[in-house]
Amino acid sequence: MKDSGSGRRGMVQTVLGLIAPEDVGVTLSHEHCLIDITSVLTIPREATKKKIALEPVSPANVYYLRFHPTENRDNLMLLDDETAIQELARFTRLGGRTVIDQTNVDLGRDPVALAGISRATGLNIVMGSGYYVGAAQDQVAMERRSEEDIAEEIVAEIEHGVGDTGIKVGLIGEIGCSWPLEEAERKCVRAAGLAQRQTGAPLSIHPGRNERAPAELIKILKEVGADLEHTVMCHVGRTLLEPDSRYEVAEAGCRLAYDLFGNEGYYPEVLSTTDVLNDTQRIAQIKDLAGRGFGEQILISHDICYKCRYIRHGGHGYGHILENAVPAMRRREVDEDLINALLTGNPGRFFAFW
Repeated sequence: MKDSGSGRRGMVQTVLGLIAPEDVGVTLSHEHCLIDITSVLTIPREATKKKIALEPVSPANVYYLRFHPTENRDNLMLLDDETAIQELARFTRLGGRTVIDQTNVDLGRDPVALAGISRATGLNIVMGSGYYVGAAQDQVAMERRSEEDIAEEIVAEIEHGVGDTGIKVGLIGEIGCSWPLEEAERKCVRAAGLAQRQTGAPLSIHPGRNERAPAELIKILKEVGADLEHTVMCHVGRTLLEPDSRYEVAEAGCRLAYDLFGNEGYYPEVLSTTDVLNDTQRIAQIKDLAGRGFGEQILISHDICYKCRYIRHGGHGYGHILENAVPAMRRREVDEDLINALLTGNPGRFFAFW
């Protein structure tokens, strides 16, 4: 039985405490202030490409990394909190107020550092929980655990904080899934649904790269009694390529995240041959969904997890949506009420405990 407890119901739980939904302001719904995603690293066999894989991100190789982001170890590690503070400053100056940090246990989550970043930037930061894809997990340890055990861990982090830090998570996710879904990942999805049912926390799912993946995950979540209206399906633009698939997920009640704004090109072949949308295409799909009555179910963000997307390395940075995407929406006659919903209203409602 759900028990939000401790006054969380109707509130957003940040690393520095509870805030009201109306206080979240302009929100990035899926980001990583700090992350270690070297679990997806692929080192090429060719000597010259292997050299790039092992050197720091620099002006000399960033052109290559924009199209091969998983082929460089340094590119997959955002580990410096001072750098994070500097990069997030642009979002703050443009009027940003809240960042949902979806870095979970397997991705280098650092509660103390996130609290420090929040204090230094003045941003509200919501911290995630749970586990990423099987390739990132401690598979021996995960095999020994039950879904009830994992759910209890998530609940404890929501109610009491991570370890002995006292810093509480405000999001279950991002829960990582591959295609086809691995058994350990299925266990983690079910555990996340159980924890959501008990706490009333928002839930975020990273689906596998297949059109059928979200529907499979929705079925699993229904089996454990998760609330789909408080569940967001991430990375819609690289997963649900057919309009009917997007409508199906929206009709199930899920939120849909267009969380790759600024990321334009294609995925590395090791991950997928699916083309990545550009921002114009993302905006067109958002307009289509809103026109069908799903405007209140859409969240937007950048999902910055590579160094090559930092401003200091010639990338678009955390301010891109406010600086570039929102003006592009207005040029394409996106209704101002919808823009406000995408930036503030939708995340304010979704990330509140219910």
